[in-house]
Amino acid sequence: MAERKSKPIVAVVGRPNVGKSTLFNALAGERISIVKDTPGITRDRIYTDVSWLDKTFTLIDTGGIEPDSKDIILSQMRAQAEIAMETADVIIFLVDVKQGLVDADSKVADMLRRSKKPVVLVVNKVDSFEKYMPDVYEFYNLGIGEPFPVSAANQMGLGEMLDEVVSHFKDAESEEEEDDRPRIAIVGKPNVGKSSLINKLLGENRLIVSDIAGTTRDAVDTEITYNGKDYVFIDTAGLRRKNKVKEDLERYMIVRTVSAVERAEVVVLVIDASEGVTEQDAKIAGIAHDRGKAVIIAVNKWDLVEKDDKTIYRFTEKVRNILSYMPYAEILFVSAQTGQRLPKLFEVIDMVSENHAMRVATGVLNEIMAEAVMMQQPPSDKGKRLRLYYITQVSVKPPTFVIFVNDKELMHFSYTRYIENQIRETFGFKGTPLRFIIRERKDKGQ
Repeated sequence: MAERKSKPIVAVVGRPNVGKSTLFNALAGERISIVKDTPGITRDRIYTDVSWLDKTFTLIDTGGIEPDSKDIILSQMRAQAEIAMETADVIIFLVDVKQGLVDADSKVADMLRRSKKPVVLVVNKVDSFEKYMPDVYEFYNLGIGEPFPVSAANQMGLGEMLDEVVSHFKDAESEEEEDDRPRIAIVGKPNVGKSSLINKLLGENRLIVSDIAGTTRDAVDTEITYNGKDYVFIDTAGLRRKNKVKEDLERYMIVRTVSAVERAEVVVLVIDASEGVTEQDAKIAGIAHDRGKAVIIAVNKWDLVEKDDKTIYRFTEKVRNILSYMPYAEILFVSAQTGQRLPKLFEVIDMVSENHAMRVATGVLNEIMAEAVMMQQPPSDKGKRLRLYYITQVSVKPPTFVIFVNDKELMHFSYTRYIENQIRETFGFKGTPLRFIIRERKDKGQ
């Protein structure tokens, strides 16, 4: 059971209209994420999970809005390439056999080559290998290795391409196994105080902070030792975009967030107390929820809020309402400026990271389930009643359970939620989502 490894990230870079989204959809196999009703999860699919053989990776589409003039296209592609080089383990560089080799392709290929990241060159729209192979060879001139001919629309050639992509994964896996320090991603929209928070925890100004949105220069992992224990903080601030179009900036931020969240076990979502939870916060929270991470919501700049005895209660209620799909998230009111409650942050990180990795014995789970079924009868439909046979925990990070039932259709979302609440009542599991997989097992006597 691969519990600790973060999934490798593969980013797609390419000019407009070379078929990035067609490739994306072909690989995603139209599998929409587990969380169908999560508000704020980006509808234009920026990322998706892809499984090939025994490997799973996160595929990210770096492309933003489609520009129309040539020089804008090049600057857009450079921006995409930068995001990809910064966040991805492997880069797919997508070109179009029908448009042939374009100047912008060569310029971006030079950037990618210098990045020393593994690049897989994929030539799309090759609907007939006989007809187009001579044109495919032209792309050897980019100097980034062998071109892989595919037709994303007809799903041809994708296997060879994926073999090549996953062949570049190995090193990350072996390196990561020795490192058991908790990894915490500090996420949030620009200017909520992510860097100030890390600076305060560090007790030194390692990250450059100023009042202009998007000025953080380095997005390196920061190691912090607290009470003799080591933690790795992954900072997503590093927005280096000058006067870029707003949508582009937001997309950039989401790509950065996905890649940081993917590498962490605990996500600290920093929100600005004076603004409350915004739509962008909900989007970012949705990513952490979607990726099954432990979540802490740090309400920063709490020192600036005028308070009475109900302020915390009212604010908490607002957060819970807007982020209703993650009632498990822990909420902490802090101030990076004054350091208020920051030591408490480490306590909460320890607690949620323990819960994220907690295992519950099968015997105990089945007792809880049997009791739950006695207290509230399972639903029935057309005279057939749902029966729950057995529950067991199959993995951690996040804790994932399989429930065997007689008929999957009868296991409504609300009954699964009810079982989840019974398990949480006993074990808490504060700060971590729980996943449930429902499997059918036919009755012997049916």
